[in-house]
Amino acid sequence: MFIDKAKIFIKAGKGGNGAISFHREKYVAAGGPDGGDGGKGGNVIFKVELGMTTLMDFRYKRKYVAPNGMDGSGKRQKGKKGEDVIIKVPQGTVVRDAESNRIIADLSDPDKEVILARGGNGGWGNAHFATAVRQTPNFAKNGQAGDEREIFLELKLLADVGLVGFPNVGKSTLLSQTTKADPKIANYHFTTLEPNLGVVDLGDHRSFVLADIPGIIEGASEGVGLGHEFLRHIERTRILIHVVDVSGIEGRNPIEDFDIINDELSKYDMALEERPQIIAANKTDIIQDESVYQEFLTEMEKRGYTVFPISAATSRGVGELMNKTYEELSKLPPIAVFEPEMDIDEKEYVLDDKGFEITRENDVFIVSGSWIEAVGGSVNFSDNESLQYFQRALLNRGVIEALIERGIQEGQIVRIGDLEFEFVY
Repeated sequence: MFIDKAKIFIKAGKGGNGAISFHREKYVAAGGPDGGDGGKGGNVIFKVELGMTTLMDFRYKRKYVAPNGMDGSGKRQKGKKGEDVIIKVPQGTVVRDAESNRIIADLSDPDKEVILARGGNGGWGNAHFATAVRQTPNFAKNGQAGDEREIFLELKLLADVGLVGFPNVGKSTLLSQTTKADPKIANYHFTTLEPNLGVVDLGDHRSFVLADIPGIIEGASEGVGLGHEFLRHIERTRILIHVVDVSGIEGRNPIEDFDIINDELSKYDMALEERPQIIAANKTDIIQDESVYQEFLTEMEKRGYTVFPISAATSRGVGELMNKTYEELSKLPPIAVFEPEMDIDEKEYVLDDKGFEITRENDVFIVSGSWIEAVGGSVNFSDNESLQYFQRALLNRGVIEALIERGIQEGQIVRIGDLEFEFVY
């Protein structure tokens, strides 16, 4: 089954917590702190799998969570890093942030891996907090939370040339005659239910990728018919071969058909209006009304288009069409890659320049942010040095000042992660 859209949730691993430990050894009365750091949480990594042609796997599994880093331990032993989760997608998959719909990555390069959710850093063990004055710190730092987000996956085929036109005009037949692709072909509308790709090999190291885009009809850009589901696959193509049935067997006017398809393309994406087109006048071996055919040729010539009379069923004129297509492709830049519209490290919430934000629920002031929540989670309220460290951290990062600016009064509640305390200044 061909699936080219999916929505999934990804979450990187949390960093492991730092350890609180003191060196213990025979004949050593007071060993120093030796708590190790926590390990980094696992990343969620996306990479191209060249054998994949559909996003069907994501129809059944929609949540991907990387393991957490391990906690540190005594003897300055660092916790083990969480394993990375590697998600494989077809070449040409575009990743969008579900909340903003902005592009995060275009997975078109088979040699490139992209980290879309970074694991949280591990917390420091108490060995990090030892100073000449504070020789026995009885606190450590918790690991930071990993990134998490919902994302959209969109497969946009990597084809040099797209075959467009009404259903049943012969696009699938043309693809089967020029490539090794094996599309379903029959004499009724909407036979093609999914895009088909094939490689046109002209010899002498001349080749290009050709895609048969399922039938686009009037209203396709607004969701009518099947065409709307597959218009995205035309976006990367460099040239369009517009296949028109000029036989008159079905009583259609080829000029009207040509205009309707182009109107739908421009409504979907204005850039497609400027995409070079070569016209394949198909079924010329069974023309019913020669005057209609000649009228079509005259009109296309007036508009400056190159028209190739062909019969896809008998291959007549197909070789000339493919050679001309390759010649035009050689003059154009390579297939487009979509540039990211947001940084993959960008958080879903907007923090101020000090790395936190303050919201209020009734009389409770909520301070959020990965760094501040990690510090808050590591406070040891039974240890005076830990409380002093926490107080200095809030002062140095501007949290206390920001709370006062928001109007907090002594005795009101501050919440940082799972930690709640009364504000005293």
